[in-house]
Amino acid sequence: MEIAVIIPARYASSRFPGKPLALICGKPMIEHVYQRIAGMEEIGQIIVATDDERIYRTVIDFGGRAEMTPSDINSGTDRIALVARDLSADIIVNVQGDEPLLKQEMVREALEPFFNDPGVFMSTLKKRIADEEELGNPNVVKVVTDKKGDALYFSRYPVPFPRNEGAVYYKHIGLYVYKREFLLEYSRWEQTPLEKSESLEQLRVLENGYKIRVVETEYNSVGVDTPEDLKEVEKLLMG
Repeated sequence: MEIAVIIPARYASSRFPGKPLALICGKPMIEHVYQRIAGMEEIGQIIVATDDERIYRTVIDFGGRAEMTPSDINSGTDRIALVARDLSADIIVNVQGDEPLLKQEMVREALEPFFNDPGVFMSTLKKRIADEEELGNPNVVKVVTDKKGDALYFSRYPVPFPRNEGAVYYKHIGLYVYKREFLLEYSRWEQTPLEKSESLEQLRVLENGYKIRVVETEYNSVGVDTPEDLKEVEKLLMG
């Protein structure tokens, strides 16, 4: 199967404008993300999908590939679907542009279901939550799954509710893999009520009756939502 990685990178952000260009250890965040994936022999091409000339130029300057997309797009998934329309790849990997600590092995884990189960159309990752602060943080999305590993729900609220002892919580890591044709179909659907309520685009898939395979990983990734997150990531990269 031919595999392409598309990294959505938007300049405007209510919490952190210009986030993809924020410097981490002297390099823009989008370059850190791009280089995390570069060199994977499984990946045929890597493309940054952006709505901003500054991000486009930055990617070109460090030797990457970028495509310009309109600014009035509802979500990162819709943005990558626009680029994926013109690709011949069988599988599209959506790597978030604010995940500078993403490991290549996490991409491989998310890809694995596509080689073992022809019925999988979309996959993502989860990691067990050990930090109480993450549990109460709405920026850390939680996921619950069925016995097969398919998502039942994603929420910014801690789920499941701990009415009895023994509840286990997982955070969702926003790396997605899609069959290209499914991605194009998904992007044509209208936004759904739960998607709008939680501001979580993956809920559009569940609300339309499709499944998302969720693979558990031992690796962690710190998404950058605020300038404070950026400082934390820089500390981690500097060791």
